[in-house]
Amino acid sequence: MRSRKSDPGAGKGDRKADRPTRTAYDKALGLLARREHSRRELAQKLERGGFARDESAAAVARLGDQGYQDDTRFAEALVRGRVGQGYGPARIRAELRSQGVGDATIRQLIEAADVDWEHLGAQQLRRRYGAPVADPAERARRAQFLLRRGFAAATVRVLTHADAEDPDDD
Repeated sequence: MRSRKSDPGAGKGDRKADRPTRTAYDKALGLLARREHSRRELAQKLERGGFARDESAAAVARLGDQGYQDDTRFAEALVRGRVGQGYGPARIRAELRSQGVGDATIRQLIEAADVDWEHLGAQQLRRRYGAPVADPAERARRAQFLLRRGFAAATVRVLTHADAEDPDDD
C-alpha cells in the first residue's frame, strides 16, 4: 500500500506563513545579486517594499560597509551600459544625478569613459536612419533624435550638417 498524506491540499496556502520574514538587509542583498543599485535606489525600493526608513537606511549602510553596495561601482556600470546603448553624455549625466551620484563623480566618470561622442552619435544616426539626407525637415528630425539621446547641441549640429554637406563621409 502507498502512504498518502492526510490532506493533499494542506500546506499549500501556508507556505508563506512557514517562511521566516525577510529583513531589509536580505531584500537589498537579493536586489544587489541581480544588478548594481545606487544607495538611493536601494533605499527607495526597500521603503516601497514596506520596510521602515530606519531599517532600510541601516541595511543599505551595512551593505556599503561590507562592499556589496558602492555608488561609484554602480555609476561606472551605468555609464558603460548607457554608452553601449548609444546614449550621449547629457542623458547619462541626468540619469546619474537622478540616482544621487555627485556632480564631481559624474564629471570624472564621463571623462574616464573616453568616448568619441561624435562618432557614437554618427553610429546612432546610421543605425536609426541609414543614408544621410539633404532635406531640412528630415535633418531637424534627426537632430531631435540625437538631442533626446543626450548628445550636445554642438555635436548634433556637426553631425546633421555633415549629413547635408558630405553624404559620402564616414
